[in-house]
Amino acid sequence: MIFAETTLAGAFVIELEPHGDERGFFARAFCRREFAEHGLNPEIVQANVAFNRERGTLRGMHFQYPPAAETKLVRCTRGAILDIIVDLRPESPTYLEHVAVELTDENRLALYVPERFAHGYQVLADETETSYQVGEFYTPEAEGGLRHDDPRLGLSWPLPVSAISDKDRAWALLEESEAEVKRRMSP
Repeated sequence: MIFAETTLAGAFVIELEPHGDERGFFARAFCRREFAEHGLNPEIVQANVAFNRERGTLRGMHFQYPPAAETKLVRCTRGAILDIIVDLRPESPTYLEHVAVELTDENRLALYVPERFAHGYQVLADETETSYQVGEFYTPEAEGGLRHDDPRLGLSWPLPVSAISDKDRAWALLEESEAEVKRRMSP
């Protein structure tokens, strides 16, 4: 695997290193030892799949507060998404900055999302499927979120939003929630 750190410390784009022959190719998509060598949390406690029927669907921006903060390894296994992560570490020089990465079934890239980051994506093709390996159990009482259209975040989505859950539409703007986010995300 090829690990490329993004402009947000601890967040990585991971590229496969395929070994091919006449049958196709074989590539390692996860290795506990290699993740640890790059300073990444190699713990995976859940694996999830999300299927999205319609181009323009938006999921996010989701996170869990400590002590149930999650790491995620996200890959698009069918179709394409624009995946965006936001740094929510109050002590970080990149607090509230974001990175956007296109993940597709053709580029086979994965995005490693560290703890204390918000994560969301927009579907770029009908019938898209994503796979997540998650480093913490889903904990509803620790769940949080940001609005995908919060002007403070300045996130650019490539398509009009065609579908979004009521819960994702209802997250508070940062002007209302930032004090709590900072307090609960502080180390």
